[in-house]
Amino acid sequence: MNIQTPLLSLTLLASALASAQQTPIGYKPAPDADSKKTILLKDFHPEPALHTAKHEINRAKFPVIDVHNHTNDARGIGDRVDPKEMAERMDRLNVKTVVILTGGWGGDLQKILDTMVRPYPGRFLVMTMIDWSKIDDPNFSQLMVRQLDDSVARGARGLKVLKELGLGVRDKTGKLISVDDPRLDPVWEECGRLGIPVFIHVADPEAFFHPIDANNERYEELIEHPDWSFYGPQFPSLEELMAQRDRMFAKHPHTTFAALHFGSWPENLDFVEQTLAKFPNVMIETGAREGELGRQPRRVRRLILKYPDRIMFGTDEGASEEMYRNYFRWLETDDEYFPYAQYPAQGRWLIYGLALPDEVLEKVYHRNAERLFGQFKKQESVVRSR
Repeated sequence: MNIQTPLLSLTLLASALASAQQTPIGYKPAPDADSKKTILLKDFHPEPALHTAKHEINRAKFPVIDVHNHTNDARGIGDRVDPKEMAERMDRLNVKTVVILTGGWGGDLQKILDTMVRPYPGRFLVMTMIDWSKIDDPNFSQLMVRQLDDSVARGARGLKVLKELGLGVRDKTGKLISVDDPRLDPVWEECGRLGIPVFIHVADPEAFFHPIDANNERYEELIEHPDWSFYGPQFPSLEELMAQRDRMFAKHPHTTFAALHFGSWPENLDFVEQTLAKFPNVMIETGAREGELGRQPRRVRRLILKYPDRIMFGTDEGASEEMYRNYFRWLETDDEYFPYAQYPAQGRWLIYGLALPDEVLEKVYHRNAERLFGQFKKQESVVRSR
C-alpha cells in the first residue's frame, strides 16, 4: 500500500486552507463598484440591523380626537368606510371623535350629517367649505357668509380651506387668489362671530417648491404626483404664501385658526414657534407630518412642551387601524428608528418616538380639541335655508 498518496492529499488540503486564510482584506473600493450599483430606488428596501425596543400601542392611552380626517368626505379625498365599521375601529383604538374636514356645503354636507354625524352622536364632526366657483360673483363675500351660516345651522362645526387657496384658485383673468384676499375678510369674521375654527392648509412641504431632481428629498413622491410640484414662476414662493397667511391671521385676531400640518412648515420649526408666539389665535395639529416631525424628535418635543395647549392630534392619512397605532407609538413611546405610517412615500428616513408626558399627551390627544370646538356659539340669527 502506498501511504504517500493520502499524505500528499492532506498536504495539499492544508496548503489550500492556509492560502484561503491569507486572502488579503482590501481597504479601497472595488474598481467596478459603480457599475454594480444597479438596484432601482423603488426596489431598495433596506432592513435596519439595529436591535431596538419595539412597543406596539394598540389602543391610545387617553381618548383621542382626530381633528384632521377626510373619511367619507364630500370631495372624495379620504377612505370610504361604512360608518358602523368606522365607529367600531374607533372603539378599538380609543378614538373618541373624528373630524371630517372636507364636508362641502348644501346637499353634500347634509348627506354626511345624515349618514355619519347624527346616527353616531359625538363620534363625528364635519366642516364646511368655500365655493370657489363663485369667486367672480360681485357678491362673493355675502354669498359665502350666507353659505357659511346655512352650513353651521345644518350642523357644521368649522370651516376647512384647502391649499387651493393661494396655489390653485384663480379669477376669470387667470390671477391667483391670495390667502389674504380682502373678499374673504367677511368670511373669517363670521367664523369668529359664530365661534367656529378655520382649519387652513397653506402651501405644502418645502421640497414641493424645489426642482424635482436628484437633490430633492421628496423626489419619489413628486414623480408619483407631479401636480404637487409648485416650483416655478407661475406659483408664489413658500415664503410669500406664509406672509399672506400671517397678514390674514393678524387681521382677524378674534377668529381661531388651525394652521394645518403642524403650522404648514414643519421643516422649519423655528418659524412654527414664531407663529405660535406671534398669533395667540392660532393652533396647529400633526396631520400627515409624522414623518417630518419624527425625524427631529428633540426639537419637536421641546416645541410641544412649550406650547402644550396649542397643539392637536390629527392624521390626514386614511382610516386604517395600523396607521393610528403608528401615530400612538410615535407620541407615547421613546422607541427609536422605526418607519412612519406612510413610509417611504414621503421620504426615505425613519423616525423616533416623543414619549410625551401624560399631562401633555392628554391635551394633544383630546383636551385642546374639546376646548376649541367648545367655543361654538349657537346664534339665533343664523337662519337655516334650503
